[in-house]
Amino acid sequence: MCPDLPLYGDTVVSDPASVRYRDWIDLLCELVAAEKSRDGRPLVLLGASMGGMLAYEVAHRTGLVDRVIATCLLDPADRSARRAAARFDLLGGPAPQLLRTLAAVAGGVLVPVRWMADMANMSLNAELSGVCARDPRGGGVRIPIGFLASFFGYSHTRPEDYDGPPVLLTHPADDRWTPPDVSIRFLERIRADTEIVMLDGCGHLPVEEPGLTQLADAMRTVLGRY
Repeated sequence: MCPDLPLYGDTVVSDPASVRYRDWIDLLCELVAAEKSRDGRPLVLLGASMGGMLAYEVAHRTGLVDRVIATCLLDPADRSARRAAARFDLLGGPAPQLLRTLAAVAGGVLVPVRWMADMANMSLNAELSGVCARDPRGGGVRIPIGFLASFFGYSHTRPEDYDGPPVLLTHPADDRWTPPDVSIRFLERIRADTEIVMLDGCGHLPVEEPGLTQLADAMRTVLGRY
């Protein structure tokens, strides 16, 4: 199952300007609870990019997940992680305070996500990065300033307090957007079993070989344990 979250994909919401990051977490927690009540098989969450921290947080909150696989663990509480996430390094440091101030007066204003995110480094392939940036259901969407403020200012569960399943980090080795060391530093603090598989030759969106096959093999290994 690959759910669209509000503001992206085919999901339609009545008031896009009101969507906040915490809504994503609440929705995913509800989805996990609904799936576990319907189907008792093991549940694995796979989160790419921002989805890595979403999977981590939802696994901790619900206690219903059997394994988390993440290509990235970008904690906005980490200044270096914010600088990596933002399009411009200098914006990453003061982002929570700056966006909180903007959101107080213009939280519902929709801005192109590419203004804030380094979409040019979505992939090692410039043409593919351009396609992602223009995709009207992906990198080409507009998101409210209030959503950006809620993400950069969100306090995820501290890794030392994590009470969830094992976490597998499958990080693209040649990621030009979010350096592997940012995610690895967070992973090493998690209070649970962890594992790392580096995806050789892959950029932020892991589609290159041999990393793509390494990702598929890692996922098959996880599923084979159940």
